[in-house]
Formats: sequence, C-alpha cells, structure tokens
Amino acid sequence: MIKFTNGLVLDENFEIIKKDVFVEGNKIVAIGSYDKRADTVYDLKGNLLMPSFKNAHSHSAMTFARSFADDLPLQEWLNTKIFPMEAKLTAEDIYNLSALAFLEYITSGITACFDMYYFPEAMAKASTDFTFRTVMCGAVSNFRESADILENFYKTYNNYDELVSYKFGFHAEYTASLELMKEISRLAEKYEAPVFTHSSETQEEVKDCIERYGKTPTELFDSLGLFNYGGGAFHSVWVNENDLDIYKEKNVWAVINAGSNCKLASGIAPVTKMQKKGINLAIGTDGPSSNNALDMFREMFLIAATQKINDMDASSADANGILKMATVGSAHCMGLNDCDVIKEGKTADLIVIDLHRPNMQPINNITKNLVYSGSKENVLMTMINGKIVYDNREFIGIDTERIYANAQAVIDRIK
Repeated sequence: MIKFTNGLVLDENFEIIKKDVFVEGNKIVAIGSYDKRADTVYDLKGNLLMPSFKNAHSHSAMTFARSFADDLPLQEWLNTKIFPMEAKLTAEDIYNLSALAFLEYITSGITACFDMYYFPEAMAKASTDFTFRTVMCGAVSNFRESADILENFYKTYNNYDELVSYKFGFHAEYTASLELMKEISRLAEKYEAPVFTHSSETQEEVKDCIERYGKTPTELFDSLGLFNYGGGAFHSVWVNENDLDIYKEKNVWAVINAGSNCKLASGIAPVTKMQKKGINLAIGTDGPSSNNALDMFREMFLIAATQKINDMDASSADANGILKMATVGSAHCMGLNDCDVIKEGKTADLIVIDLHRPNMQPINNITKNLVYSGSKENVLMTMINGKIVYDNREFIGIDTERIYANAQAVIDRIK
C-alpha cells in the first residue's frame, strides 16, 4: 500500500484539500486516514496530487509521421502523405510506434488514450506490456476492415485485460459508404453501444456531405441511428444549431482537438456555445502527425485561448471547466468512469504536479494556473492502475533508448 502525504490533493469536487491518500493494489482505499500501515510513504513535499489526464482522441502510432508532412491542408496531407505511408505499416510497427507515444503521454500526465488505429492486437499488447490504459476505437472505412471485423474486435478486446477496452467506431463519413454506416448502426443497436467517429472537422467535409445526402454529418449519423446509444464526434468544429441539439438529445460527446485544428487550419470548435447548451465535452490531442505533440497542457491552453478569440470575450472558457474536460470529461467519454476523480473506491490513475517550479509560483489559484501556465515540466509522477510508471521525471523500468531506436527503424524503412 502507498500513502501519499504532506501535500495537496485535488478532490472529487475539484477543491484543493490537505489530506493523505492511500492506494492499495490499483484502488484508492482511503482519503484522510486509514487503519492499515502503508508499505511505501510517498512524500509529496507540498506538491499537488490530482487525477490524471485522459486523451479522448488520438492515433498513437502516427508518431511515424511527426513532422514528416507539415504545413499542408488536411485532405492533401491525408491523401498524398499519410495514407500512402500508413499502408506500409505492420503490426510490429504499431507496437513500437505506440510505445513511443506512451512515453510522451506519461510525461504529460496522460494515463489513458482513446485510440483510433489499425492492428488492435499490437496496441493491446503494447498497453499491457507498458502498463498504459487504452480504449481502442474502431477505424473502419471503405478501404480497411469491415463491420464484421469491427464486431469481432469489440468482443475480443472488451475481454482482453483491465487496461484495454474497445468502442465501436469508423473513420469518417467521407471514407465510409452509406451501407457501411448502416451496418455499424445495426451493430450499435445489437449491443446497445455508442459509436465514435471523426465529424465536422472541416468546412469542406460538411459541405460535401450536404451535397451527397442533403444533411450535415451529424444529421446523417442521427438519421441512420448511429447515435441512438450515444457516442462521440471527434473535432466537432463546423456544427450548426441542429447538430448541437442532436448532440444534447443523443448524449453525444464533442471531443475537442484544438492543437490539430489550429495546425491544419480547420477552425475553432464552438466550445462556449456547447457549454451553454450542456453538451458533453472532452479533450483529445489527435495524432502526433497533425498536432504534433501529445501534450494535454498545450491542448488546455489552446482551447482557452482560441475560445476567447472566437468569442472576442476574455471571460469565455473558464479554466476550471477546461481542466474538468481534460480529466473527468475525457474519462467519461471513454467509458472510464472508475478512474475519473480522487475518491475512495476509484481506480488509482494519478499524477503529481510539481508546484516548486517558477511557472507555478506564486500560488494564487492552482487549478487555473495548470491551464494557463502549466506544462509537462510540472509532471513529477504518473501512476497508472496503481503502479508508478514515472517518478521524479524518470521512467520506471522502461528502456527508452530501445523504444526510440525501434521507432526510428520503422521510419527509416517506410520512408
């Protein structure tokens, strides 16, 4: 059992308290005091223990294309650079490239990713080998996989390991035929399960969908029953009032990817409007080829800053709301309701924030400072499923140089 003591805690109400936290196995067993003696005492030294960040949209293995195809518009980037390279990847490549992403997630205080990619068996193995929590999302399109394969993955990886789970999903409306989307809708109905997809990322995407079907992507998905049991729309930039009404009615998560949307000039999602309508909100980095970082601090700041510019209102996008999006919101979007906050009985996915750094001083408002001034340099410790995998800014039991070398070997081969 581990006792976290002598520091501050961000509790389930997102208030800063001074109490000890006890972790036994993979669970938080007590807050305040406990009648069992701890095997390990972790001295926080006045620093902050808080729930970890969850990355609600990513393509982890796309580390292969980090800074490979920058400064291009989305469709050209996808069709001329990314898709041809992806076609060369093997399952072993996915394992090695995902391991590299895990290292970056961990340094950013991210303990789980909602990953849409191929070769899920490789991603699942990497997750268990490196003690990283992964929720995999179907990446079905007209070009790869099928509804039958999606169903098999759903059954296989929801019974694989406590660190791994799987959600129905497809790449996007513009890469999926109407019949394929109908087949996925039938799966959602069969299992009473949510569906996740890229949606309304660019103006062109929405315009083309309206030309094809007379509906926006959101309206099309709703008409097909894809959101009858909830789900999520990655990006959600170009959404109208009716789209947002559907989000609200069908419990659809809007997953915001500010870094990627800024870099690809896709636009700014109307987060403030979504908040006012009570829409579920989560945060993702998107992949490391379009962002190019897997850094939740940068995402939080960008969401705050771009909303203020979009609304021309400095009071828009309160930082505390954004911090909740990155932790609780993303966790709930991914179905990780058991590791969302620091509370007795919850799973111990925790991080320690170093407050003894210049960007965290003086202490006025810690939670807002995390959003506006925080950075990866402040992540002192990362715990996943009750296991410390990163402490004092060092990886525990991980050969980082081997991971770097394996990833570089993939790049050298496919380029």
